[in-house]
Amino acid sequence: MPTATLSFGQPINISVQPGDMVLYCPTTISSGFSTAPQSDVIMIGACLTITPARLTMTVDHAAGANLPADDDFILFSKDKYSNPSGILGYYAKICFRNNSTEEAELFGVNADTFESSK
Repeated sequence: MPTATLSFGQPINISVQPGDMVLYCPTTISSGFSTAPQSDVIMIGACLTITPARLTMTVDHAAGANLPADDDFILFSKDKYSNPSGILGYYAKICFRNNSTEEAELFGVNADTFESSK
């Protein structure tokens, strides 16, 4: 498959790593905001490399695929099997600390748990 090099003016998100799927979405200006419908998201292909400065990435794409324009929104997706998230195991301990000398209020805390075996 051919490759394409995507260059960015700002560093690429630190979470992006080789193997992630790279997608893009053409944007339009509406009321001063860049918008795009979710149905317009187009997959480019897998990320192959990212430069150390995180300003360019090489992406594997299908021959003849349309590549993003300069003003398109670039996003990425991780494989849920290779990059699982959440707490694994039977025990979790969480500690919240306020290192500030000023009073602070915690608005809310969430936990996503499920019984994995029995």
